Amino acid sequence: MPSYDYCCEVNGEVVEVRHRMSEQVATWGELCVLAGIETGATPPDAPVRKLITGGQVVRSSSLGDAAAPACSSGPCCGGGMCGID
Repeated sequence: MPSYDYCCEVNGEVVEVRHRMSEQVATWGELCVLAGIETGATPPDAPVRKLITGGQVVRSSSLGDAAAPACSSGPCCGGGMCGID
């Protein structure tokens, strides 16, 4: 199964999960279930979006601090890794 990186629009966290290509992940709650993590303070219905990577490329730990450069789509993909400008 391929791996995908998703960014939460609310908390800026990037999470990598594996799922079938035919599956759609639209919310933080769905992403957390797939990743086996707690939703924490983020609402389960918070939107997430798939980042354009080959998987295992973008991780929240690699994004650095909030001062890191980001593309115009938002703070969740530091350095423009999402491919959207």
